[in-house]
Amino acid sequence: MNTNITAGTIARTACLALALTNQILSATGHPVLPIEDAQLESLITTGFTVAASLAAWWKNNSFTPAALIGDQHMKAAKGKS
Repeated sequence: MNTNITAGTIARTACLALALTNQILSATGHPVLPIEDAQLESLITTGFTVAASLAAWWKNNSFTPAALIGDQHMKAAKGKS
């Protein structure tokens, strides 16, 4: 049984961590993106955070071995490989 964490799970988690870090740094006055206009920077960082949060929330991010095995059982029950 394959119990490896998928690349998509890692990518979505990394994207969410980057977005949240950027949002926190921006909120504390340490912007990561080199943009002069504060309103534009706020819009971009908020959009980035919302997009990453929605992607991480929508997908099934299985990290534990039990969750990965559960995903395999679910796929087998649905008739997928």
